Amino acid sequence: MNQNLNAEQLYTRYAPMVLRRCNKLLGDENAAADIAQEVFIKVWEKRNSLNTEFPSSLLWRMATNMCLNHIRNKKRRGENISANDMLVHIACAEDVENERGNRDILNRLFKKHPDSSRTIAVLHYIDNMTLEEVAAEVKMSVPGVRKRLRSLKTTLIELEAP
Repeated sequence: MNQNLNAEQLYTRYAPMVLRRCNKLLGDENAAADIAQEVFIKVWEKRNSLNTEFPSSLLWRMATNMCLNHIRNKKRRGENISANDMLVHIACAEDVENERGNRDILNRLFKKHPDSSRTIAVLHYIDNMTLEEVAAEVKMSVPGVRKRLRSLKTTLIELEAP
């Protein structure tokens, strides 16, 4: 961790960014606040082993991963998942029946791919990050990110085929 910033300074400087990120992914202010706090608790717990000059990138990635884990855990417990918990397709659903169908398709889609593919899709399609930005964030090559997105699209087409 940047030795010039202590835990209080990190929180003061980056908590609004982390909270906005969690709100955007979860669409639930209470859950977002809880996850944002968990991000900073994890940073505090691992403060001696974290080594980065760019704490905003670390915190952004941690918030994204923890939010996606929260969504997966809710799904595993059988809790209803809000439209904001899924990708753009569900968030844009025009009616409840369409939303259920989209949710089902996305659940089946992501079961066929690594969890990191969901992160890549969220960063690219929801956060509108470029392929280069996504690659840097998930520590993959640009062709690797492109291949994952292409694979997701191919699987989605197969799932939607009659």
